Amino acid sequence: MRAPSAPHVHDDFPAEFRGALLRPGDDRYDIARAVYNGRAGDEGPALIAQCTDELDVATVLRYASARDIPIAVRGGGHSSDGYAMPGGALVVDLSGMRAITVDPGTRVVRAQPGVLLGELDAAAQKHGLAVPAGTVSTTGVAGLTLGGGIGHLMRRYGATVDNLLACEMVTLDGDRVRADEAENPELFWALRGGGGNFGVVTAFEYRAHPVGPDVVAGQLIFPFDQAAGVLARLDEHMAHAPRELGLLAAIAPASAPAPAPAPAPAENGRRKPALVLIPVYTGELVSADRVIAPLAALGRPLANLVEQTSWLTANSMLDAGAGYGKRMNARGGYLPALSENAIGVALEYAATAPANLGAATTINLWCLGGAISEDVAEDAVAFSRKGAAWVWEAVSMWDAPEHDPLHERWANDITHAMRPHGLSNGYTNLTDDQGEQWRRGVHGGQAKHRRLTAIKKTWDPHNLLRHNKNIAPDPAL
Repeated sequence: MRAPSAPHVHDDFPAEFRGALLRPGDDRYDIARAVYNGRAGDEGPALIAQCTDELDVATVLRYASARDIPIAVRGGGHSSDGYAMPGGALVVDLSGMRAITVDPGTRVVRAQPGVLLGELDAAAQKHGLAVPAGTVSTTGVAGLTLGGGIGHLMRRYGATVDNLLACEMVTLDGDRVRADEAENPELFWALRGGGGNFGVVTAFEYRAHPVGPDVVAGQLIFPFDQAAGVLARLDEHMAHAPRELGLLAAIAPASAPAPAPAPAPAENGRRKPALVLIPVYTGELVSADRVIAPLAALGRPLANLVEQTSWLTANSMLDAGAGYGKRMNARGGYLPALSENAIGVALEYAATAPANLGAATTINLWCLGGAISEDVAEDAVAFSRKGAAWVWEAVSMWDAPEHDPLHERWANDITHAMRPHGLSNGYTNLTDDQGEQWRRGVHGGQAKHRRLTAIKKTWDPHNLLRHNKNIAPDPAL
């Protein structure tokens, strides 16, 4: 690790800060700066300020604002961009702020920004509830929520932001504000999909829903030579599926850690990928066979591993393929349909993905529809989903830095190949930043982008919160 110089972060940090301050060379520095994407470890931040509460957050933000120091924010540290720990940055580390409260009467769940999804799930399930959120236990609630939030419950209950009731936020001036439908409604609109561009959120309030404790979930594993046919039937099938059925289709080599397809014959030293359908059914258990059986009948599966299980188990199925520390990149976007051409691109790049030692590549296709597509107006929140039927996501993981160019080229190539078949809007959390033009369209077009830049100008006029998928302040305002 190359320890960066820190010309703007001085030793005059306010004495009232009660958390830990970690610099390169400190005993706990390397542990504190570890995040999901191992590539972020190539350089380290200049200072990590581990906050204990909102007062600590306010202290850091006032310090940075007075000196015009850009700020990075670490919640769960799960972003594939590695924005939580950029080289040379001042990091507001919220990972120690982990309180959760659940009111079973009102079904309101309150979580601090260091909470991980597994912790949120466990707390809510004590009362038979769940907050619609993501699918990997180590994901932080903060980044997931601020980017939109999709998962196994989205077809039934909508995106995470569709179930967000309020945020408490510390501004760049160190003030504490609340944002909900009645108080600071424009800020609340922006926080539901606009990311960490406007301030540091220190508490989220969610609407939870009855789920479980048991659901029906697992894997339907199809050989690669059936993948095109099965995928071609999914659009029509899911158009008539109940909202209680969530579905992920994953195309992964047999050597990938998760999902874990059955071994496939090798060709030229490369194992064929397999298609894995991952249904999660949260409706009445007596109806599960009737819902799952037609999915299996779309082809001739090598294995049917779908079974009754707990919601906590179902919503952590993907954990095995999401361990911290691998070098990685991710690309993704929206598809209006699983067209023949889009399917062809996905299968081509799954079959030709980098296969160096330690590599794992997966192309995921997340089915939208139901509540996430139909129940919330496009302009109601910053998070866009207009016209989208599927989210495609290509994830590549590897170990050695010398393989970076190979995997970067594969990611860029599949992005280019998918572009003619996709939409200009998208889900920011399941892709690395794709540049300024992409950021202008990803929230649903110029009108929404202009609205976001105006809100940014109000809350962060100097763009100190720029270590993110950045929305720059509108200079015309």
